[in-house]
Amino acid sequence: MTKVTPFLMFQDGKAEEAMNFYTSLIKDSEITSITRYGANEPGGDEGTVMQATFTLKGQTFMCIDSNIKHQFTFTPSFSIFVDCDTEEELTSLYEELLEGGQALMPLDNYGFSRKFGWVNDRFGVSWQINLP
Repeated sequence: MTKVTPFLMFQDGKAEEAMNFYTSLIKDSEITSITRYGANEPGGDEGTVMQATFTLKGQTFMCIDSNIKHQFTFTPSFSIFVDCDTEEELTSLYEELLEGGQALMPLDNYGFSRKFGWVNDRFGVSWQINLP
C-alpha cells in the first residue's frame, strides 16, 4: 500500500467547478492535475474530468465526473473536517460553503469546541467547520 486518498465523484460535469471553488476558499490549496475525456472517448462527455487531483492545505483529494447517473450521491456520514484558526475564518468559510447548500448544524457552541458548524455545499459534499 502506498497511500490513501479521499475520492469524490461528481455528476453533471461539476468536478472542475467544485475543485475551483474549494481551492479558492482554502489557502495553500491547488488543483494538481486534470485529465479530461476526449472527443468520442468512452466513459465520459468530451472535456469533462476523467480524473483529477487537488490539495486542500496539503491533503490530497481525487475526483471524477461520472457520466453514469447513479442512485446515490454524497452523504453527510463522510465529511471534510476543517479546523479554523479564527472565528472570522470559520464564519467566512461556513457562509461560502452554505451558499446554495444546506445547513446541517448552524454555527454555534455545542460544547465540544468554541464554535462549530456542519453544512452540505452546493455540490452535495459535507463539511464540518470547527474552531477548537
